[in-house]
Amino acid sequence: MINFMHTGSYSITGNLVDVWKKSIYPAEIFVKNGVIQSIQEIQNAALTHQKFILPGFIDSHVHIESSMLIPSEFARLAVVHGTVGTVSDPHEIANVCGMDGIEFMIENGKRVPFKFNFGAPSCVPATIFETAGAHLNSGDVKKLLEKNEIKYLSEMMNFPGVLCKDAEVMKKIASAHALGKPVDGHAPGLRGDEAKQYIEAGISTDHECFTAEEAVDKLQHGMKILIREGSAAKNFEALIALLEDHPKMIMFCSDDKHPDSLVAGHINLLCARAVAKGHDIFSILRAACVNPVLHYRLDIGLLREGDPADFIVVNDLENFIVHQTFIDGERVAEDGNSFITSVHPKVINQFDCKEIAVTALAIQLDSYPVTEGKIPVMEALDGQLITNRLQLTGKAINGEWVSDPEQDMLKMVVVNRYHTAPVAKCFIKNFGFKQGAIASSVAHDSHNIVAVGADDESLAKAINLVIKERGGISCVNADSAKVLGLPVAGLMSADDGYKVAHAYTEIDAMAKLLGSSLAAPFMTLSFMALLVIPHLKLSDKGLFDGDRFAFV
Repeated sequence: MINFMHTGSYSITGNLVDVWKKSIYPAEIFVKNGVIQSIQEIQNAALTHQKFILPGFIDSHVHIESSMLIPSEFARLAVVHGTVGTVSDPHEIANVCGMDGIEFMIENGKRVPFKFNFGAPSCVPATIFETAGAHLNSGDVKKLLEKNEIKYLSEMMNFPGVLCKDAEVMKKIASAHALGKPVDGHAPGLRGDEAKQYIEAGISTDHECFTAEEAVDKLQHGMKILIREGSAAKNFEALIALLEDHPKMIMFCSDDKHPDSLVAGHINLLCARAVAKGHDIFSILRAACVNPVLHYRLDIGLLREGDPADFIVVNDLENFIVHQTFIDGERVAEDGNSFITSVHPKVINQFDCKEIAVTALAIQLDSYPVTEGKIPVMEALDGQLITNRLQLTGKAINGEWVSDPEQDMLKMVVVNRYHTAPVAKCFIKNFGFKQGAIASSVAHDSHNIVAVGADDESLAKAINLVIKERGGISCVNADSAKVLGLPVAGLMSADDGYKVAHAYTEIDAMAKLLGSSLAAPFMTLSFMALLVIPHLKLSDKGLFDGDRFAFV
């Protein structure tokens, strides 16, 4: 219950979930000018039936761009689920638009009542084996880290560079340390002495653990583990048991979340799942609310006197359905309605790509590696960013390797979006399309155009729809075609977030009707060009072995 007193002042009563005292009790919280002035426990049995007041949720690692929404629209949707802030790595837009892209994210985020905390991208481009739209050297990173708006050095994906003490890599880490800002990690599968060496370089988190064993190995060396549950990569089930023994070392994050997923829920869903598994409510809230604030030194309140009034009111501590969300004392959402208004920024992009001909997609028999009569095929894994490398018998017609929908071996291509270049091609399994194609300019990390399809004609049509929009996602079947334009860096729409989510839901459903059993075919596709994740990926320059860090 809210009791308004005078301008800028009010009190709110309910059951306070005190993470610090590990207790729940009726209380009245007094707020003035966006700050918690006092908290008074109330001896009133009737209040025990009221709703619960707790700190706001924080996504401890997310690429806002993957929601296909600009920051201000992301905030509109997120506050409905009790999210009051994010730890956001803008390296997607940085790979496309460089420093201008990062500045766009910061400035757009400032226009709404939400606490975005951006990092300085550490790996732009992610590797030298792909074409990106920008390059940030150690000097650029240092300039970013000197900004008050930049809270940390974003995920250090170049773990080989850390292990071999590459000069540029070590300068970036040193700049963060000198300014007292933490360094995020990204080291999938790294174990033992190599993991220890990586952590001892001053890297404090990792969100890429696929197994509990890997996470425990890193925890033993002092690294904090982020439990990730996004639209493609889902590690909650594998890692949540760690919360019991390591409540101060665990955080929750989404990493990459498509707009339809954001409409459905955010960090609140992870809290509900953790409760259902029997975990302690205070340990859960440490991971969802407290640990990110302490680790990244965020200006986000944690329900203490003198803190910013950033808190939420939930109906219960089982489902975490959010009744109200407050940021700096302002009520920004209530019962599923967001009070944040849309803003309309100037579009920023970098796209110089001409439409392609069907003939550009052909794979001649002698141009593709063959070993004992078999060709390398990427295997996509639902819910994972890693892929497997298979050696399978390809289908050849008229001197060309072609898609084979019957065997679920489809052609996948990457088209350079920044300048005219030959199309890179390979084959992939597990998309399951029986006809048609999908394409996307959201293709981590350099965001060239990636497409997969059952035939070259459909592939070319899907790709050209994206090119015409200067970025977007598209789907083509035998009867129709659909495209969702993403004109902001080819990654985001500036339209109303709920409309974008609806449009995405429609095109996602259309893609699944092509025959795919993947939970999120577009999100899965977006990671098939991510070279820093094993085992086999495709860049605009060719098929890449993520274990040897070399082209096939």
